[in-house]
Order: sequence, then structure tokens, then C-alpha cells
Amino acid sequence: MEETDRIAGLYERHAGAFDRIRGRDLSEKPWLDRFTAPLAAGAAILDLGCGSGEPLAATLITRGFAVTGVDTSQTLVGLCRARHPAHDWYVADMRGFAPGKTFAGILAWHSFFHLTPQDQRAMFPRFAAMAAPGAMLLFTSGPSQGVVVGTFQGEPLYHASLDGAEYRELLAANGFAVVEHRREDPDCGGATVWLARKSG
Repeated sequence: MEETDRIAGLYERHAGAFDRIRGRDLSEKPWLDRFTAPLAAGAAILDLGCGSGEPLAATLITRGFAVTGVDTSQTLVGLCRARHPAHDWYVADMRGFAPGKTFAGILAWHSFFHLTPQDQRAMFPRFAAMAAPGAMLLFTSGPSQGVVVGTFQGEPLYHASLDGAEYRELLAANGFAVVEHRREDPDCGGATVWLARKSG
């Protein structure tokens, strides 16, 4: 089993702990503001790796967007369904999720970087297929190429990143232009963030 495939079980086993300790201070707000600024009222947004829906999906819902959330943890998706029953929530792996429609915004915050480099590369055509013309894409990566194995609740937690130049190449090859990129944003917990827009 690949390290990235173990992550689904890890988050399911520790879903309650993840929900309790997930920060709700919304340090991500400036990025969410940039991500949603071009979107029409009520636009459809896909949240890949939505966790328990707090705080990102909940913030988007509060702003009036129609959220579709995807996560591999049945328990975390169950929390989303209980908290926001008017929206769509799926237990699925982002690598195989097929929504059958396109979205005005796609979010993969602190989830995309759990994929192997090969799987990350394969996601960019999927992003393009799920993105409507002019759609916004917001995701986080590592600050540089490599693999880092951290820990969560005493278990190893896999992270990987491509080189920044390769992310730019993959985005461009799949019809996205980089709107803003920040490496280890000090105002967002040190997150390395990519915001891109699909050509219209």
C-alpha cells in the first residue's frame, strides 16, 4: 500500500481528533477572499479533501456558494452532512471522483499535498475537466520538491510536493494561469499557496 493510500484510514481512525483540533481562526480568509472574488453569487464550488467542513466549506456556505465536498473519511463526511445538509457531500478519493458536472471554483486545501508526485501530476487534467471556463483553482503544496513524513496522533502522515516550476508548467498545460502564488505565507500558517484561473 502506498503511503498516500494509508491516509484515508488515518483520517478515519482519528476523525474526531481532527475535527476537534482543526483551527477555526480562518487564517485562510485572505486566500478565500481572492478565490471567491471573481465568482458569481451562488456559484458551485468543489472542495476536495473537505474534512469536517470546518472552517473552509462552512465559510463558503455562509457566503452563499453551493458547495460539493469530497473526502475519504466517512466520519468526516458524516459531520459535513449533519452540519450542512443542504449541500452535497461524498465519501470518495479525489483521484477517482467523477462529479458529472463542472464547477466555478475548485479547492484542495491541505489535501492535495497528501498525494504522491505521480498522482499530483495526474490531477491537473482532472482539475481542468471539472473546472468551468474561468473557474478558480486554489490549492496548497509543499514549499519545494520532495517528500516529508510528519505525524498525526502518533501515526506517520505523508506529504509530497513537486517543484514550483513544474506546478506552473502543469497549470499552463491544462489551461490555467497563475493568479497568485506565495511560498510559506507567513500570514497563513506558513502555507505554500497557489491560486490559478482557467482560461475562459
